[in-house]
Amino acid sequence: MARPLPALHLLAALVVVAVWGTNFVVIKWGLADFPPLTFAALRFTFATLPAVFLLKRPEVSWRLLAIYGVLIGIGQFGLLYIAMTGWISPGLASLVIQVQAFFTIGFAMLAAGERIRGFQVAALALAAAGLGWLVAHLNAEVTPLGLGLVLVAALSWAGGNTAQRAAGPVNALSFVVWSSLFSAPPLFLLALTVEGWPAVSSSIAHADAAAWGAVLWQSVGNTLFGYAVWGWLLARHPAASVAPLALLVPVFGMGASAVLLGEPLTSWKVTAAVLVLGGLALNTLGPRFARKFARTATTTTT
Repeated sequence: MARPLPALHLLAALVVVAVWGTNFVVIKWGLADFPPLTFAALRFTFATLPAVFLLKRPEVSWRLLAIYGVLIGIGQFGLLYIAMTGWISPGLASLVIQVQAFFTIGFAMLAAGERIRGFQVAALALAAAGLGWLVAHLNAEVTPLGLGLVLVAALSWAGGNTAQRAAGPVNALSFVVWSSLFSAPPLFLLALTVEGWPAVSSSIAHADAAAWGAVLWQSVGNTLFGYAVWGWLLARHPAASVAPLALLVPVFGMGASAVLLGEPLTSWKVTAAVLVLGGLALNTLGPRFARKFARTATTTTT
């Protein structure tokens, strides 16, 4: 049964989701100095080094580590960073990427042969309505290419989640660190191929302290700190008590983008956010309400 988190644990969870949400602003700042694939490669380099020498390799196959590393490194963040180079705003990116939850559930159902439940249909319909509302308001803040890239990034994230779930109950932080060995090299190779050596070398040579701070925020704050604390919380509390707090990530993302980047919170954005977050909330909290309804019905009949 889900129980309220102790005050300090709740504060820790809120700090993590705040870091994850505001990270979209930091990505935008970093992209002002680094080309997207170079920036992603640097992120995963520092997520791996020196932590890979301090953490024991999780007892999973190299194949799973490689699948996760490629899907998250290239598929999720590589495409997300490209999309955020002018194709979609940080606030909207923080919202759209969350549809990975539905892709993750879809993959799990295909693997287990499960049937979709009623509340999941309703949740998906709400989220789809939110995305449809974004499509109806395509402009410089959300272009067709940007929306498409972030949706593929969300699909890649869901694939990574599926690979991580297949690994079983391993240390999440260790899994992310060791899988990053398969993220950074192909990202650097792609950066050299697509962006070119002059752009890669020049951006690294001329990056200032703020640019390197953005890289460290991505690797140390967003990845190492975030996964370590979130994993620590999940090890001590039911997932139903911790997971719903992740719904606040796009709230922090859109709020930080409005405050720090001046991204306008127009009525159509708020409407889209309410629909998508409503779908995510129903998807996350639906099982809890279903169990409560079942207990109430049983009590009534007896």
